[in-house]
Amino acid sequence: MLRRLYAWTLTKAASPAAKIWLFIISFAESSIFPIPPDVLLVPMCLARRAQSFAFAGICTLGSVLGGVAGYAIGALFFATIGQAILGIYGGQAAMADLRLLYAEQGFMIVAFAAFTPFPFKVVTIASGAMSMDLGSFVIASFLARGGRFLIEAALLWRFGEQIRQFIEKRLTLVTLIIGIAAIIFILIGKGIIN
Repeated sequence: MLRRLYAWTLTKAASPAAKIWLFIISFAESSIFPIPPDVLLVPMCLARRAQSFAFAGICTLGSVLGGVAGYAIGALFFATIGQAILGIYGGQAAMADLRLLYAEQGFMIVAFAAFTPFPFKVVTIASGAMSMDLGSFVIASFLARGGRFLIEAALLWRFGEQIRQFIEKRLTLVTLIIGIAAIIFILIGKGIIN
C-alpha cells in the first residue's frame, strides 16, 4: 500500500496543479500523511529549476501550517485522534521519552524532527499534547523545515540531475548529520558542552 501511495504522490509532480499538490502533501505530511513532500519537491525542482526556491517556500508554508494542525490534534484530540495516529507511526513509545525532554528542550526537539527524516507528525502531535508554547513551536518548525527544503532546492537548482541520485540515496544520512551538528553547535553555544 505504501508503494502505491508513493507512486500516486509522485504522479502529482507532473500534474498541472503540482504547486497545489505540493502544498497539500506538505500540509498533510506534517500531521497525518506518511509520504514526505520531498517526493514532489525533487522532481518539480528538476523540471523547473528556476522555480526551485518558490517550491521550497510552498513546501515550508504547507509543512508549518500542517504542523500547526498536528499540534491542534495533540492539544485538542490527543486521547482519540492523536494516539491513533501516533500508533500508526510507532510514536507512542517515543511519547514517554519526549515528556521528559519537552520541558527544557522542546524547541530543539521540534527543530531536529523538522529538519531530519524523523516522522514530523509524531512531534507535531506530541508538541500539542505536551502544551509546548505555540510560538516557539512555529518558529522552530519554520526555521528547520524551511532550512531543509531550501537546502534541497538550492542543491537541485545548482546541480540539477547530478545531485538527484545523491539526495534520493543519502537524504536521510545527510539531514541526520546536519541535524546532529546543529544540535551540538547549539549545545556548545549554551555552554552545555565544553
